[in-house]
Amino acid sequence: MSKINQHILTCGGTGCRASESKELAQNLRDEIASNPAIEGSVKVVECGCFGFCEKGPIVKMLPDNTFYTQVKPTNAKEIIEEHIVKGRKIENLLYTDPVTKEVIDESKNMGFYKKQHRIALRNCGFVDPENIGEYIAREGYEALGRAIFEQEPQVIIDTIKASGLRGRGGGGFPTGLKWEFTKNAKGDQKYVVCNADEGDPGAFMDRSILEGDPHSIIEAMAICAYAIGANEGLVYIRAEYPLAIDRLKIAIKQAEETGLLGDNILGSDFSFKITIKYGAGAFVCGEETALIQSMEGLRGEPNLKPPFPAESGYFQKPTNVNNVETLANIPVILNKGADWYASMGTEKSKGTKVFALAGKINNVGLIEVPMGTTLREVIFDIGGGIKDGKKFKAVQTGGPSGGCLTEEHLDTPIDFDNLLAIGSMMGSGGMVVLDEDDCMVSMAQFYLEFTVEESCGKCAPCRIGNKRLHETLEKITQGKGVMEDLHQLRNMSEVIKETSLCGLGQTSPNPVLSTLDNFWDEYVEHVEDKKCVAGQCKSMLRYVITEEDCVGCTACVRVCPTNAITGTKKKPHIINQDLCIKCGACMDKCSFDSILLIA
Repeated sequence: MSKINQHILTCGGTGCRASESKELAQNLRDEIASNPAIEGSVKVVECGCFGFCEKGPIVKMLPDNTFYTQVKPTNAKEIIEEHIVKGRKIENLLYTDPVTKEVIDESKNMGFYKKQHRIALRNCGFVDPENIGEYIAREGYEALGRAIFEQEPQVIIDTIKASGLRGRGGGGFPTGLKWEFTKNAKGDQKYVVCNADEGDPGAFMDRSILEGDPHSIIEAMAICAYAIGANEGLVYIRAEYPLAIDRLKIAIKQAEETGLLGDNILGSDFSFKITIKYGAGAFVCGEETALIQSMEGLRGEPNLKPPFPAESGYFQKPTNVNNVETLANIPVILNKGADWYASMGTEKSKGTKVFALAGKINNVGLIEVPMGTTLREVIFDIGGGIKDGKKFKAVQTGGPSGGCLTEEHLDTPIDFDNLLAIGSMMGSGGMVVLDEDDCMVSMAQFYLEFTVEESCGKCAPCRIGNKRLHETLEKITQGKGVMEDLHQLRNMSEVIKETSLCGLGQTSPNPVLSTLDNFWDEYVEHVEDKKCVAGQCKSMLRYVITEEDCVGCTACVRVCPTNAITGTKKKPHIINQDLCIKCGACMDKCSFDSILLIA
């Protein structure tokens, strides 16, 4: 049997699978199998997300580290014949920097990766997530083994406390302290819960970790269980993550078969099992008490705290809830030490943070940077700047609960406290970049629409207040607003923040307040001038036909869905603004540039 001396790593995450990466991997295997000279010496491995989603599907060649981007299934034959057999790199598959136009053949030389430090994502894009052996080969389950046989539970908790790790799900509560509270709580049964109910629009951090490195979560949950005195764990994951669920099930089965889950783990007195609970896509169930209600088969609604889940959680038993990214850090901290982890980040926010970088940016993808990295570094160095040379306008951090930050905030070091101080928040890690063509009023309306849809309705400030906020924003974007509406927006937002029951309601007005603070003139323009310069508020737009350019060809008449355009053939036409739905079909069809869009 030939010795494997070359590996081809392909991205097997959800995003790249949607671009036929699975077919690509199979084509590569077929090409290898059809070539007797290399059969048995080259292995294709489907990994998790490489992070560089903008350029997926990704193929990485080892041991030479060549990094191919936007690879199609039809490229498989060329990769095998040219790169593997002849040792020649395929120039047209290499990455070209959008700014410098430099062709780069290794990921370490790309701006996207240079300032990243992957801890939670350490194994994503490196190991086969369906092979426990590959996880073990990268120090997997070493931390669990040492914990069980060499460390007391309190020592483990003290290590996590000393590391400064804070919850990555949005709250930022010290992880070690939460573990200690649960350990010290009285109860004959305790639970460990992994919160994988990732609901922010555009966020896919937790999904990618579970797809690319599920064993890290299993190991972390087992360590937590040993530290707090639990013997049962639950993963609450949204049912819309089928690939993550499949790989998690495989990982749990492999861990059980290897003696790393179940009864008497590694021959010790410690036993721990994990079951999976499915969420139905309710954003509010990301809040830990609503999550617990849902796992119990009840309506997913948050409860008043105290008592906290650490005292009375799942079926009124002490329960520790951590999100996926938080747990992904645990094995590394125990392997490398609290001081190592605490050496990264800022004074009050240690370690790294994973962000889903999206929007009007060249390098869309999943990134992990040390806390304290500035927004400018993330957007322009890692993100590669704004698409099509457009001007940066704002960045929304923290998803629907966060705020829109402007150019004056670009040099702000990213951490929990700094983002709160400037009117936004870390959240779970969504980061949406906006350019000059985006309207900040309609952006606030979009996030409020999401919040209104996702509110559980339990408390009036969130249920009614956010509905009124959304109605006011809708009124403004339709050109019907008055100045009093702007003051009403701020007053209602403050009341909702102060009186809502849970974090969803308390943070829901953030997009409104931050855009009022940072883009006041844009709101005034909508209200007083009835204009949306960005051209996003359709009710304020007008399509008009210029009399001197219109030849009366009637092409626009034929495509108008509402019969809003009238006129005699070979004579200038007119658009009835009352019937026009601003679809733009007429402008697209016009061959004489006689139709103008007026904002």
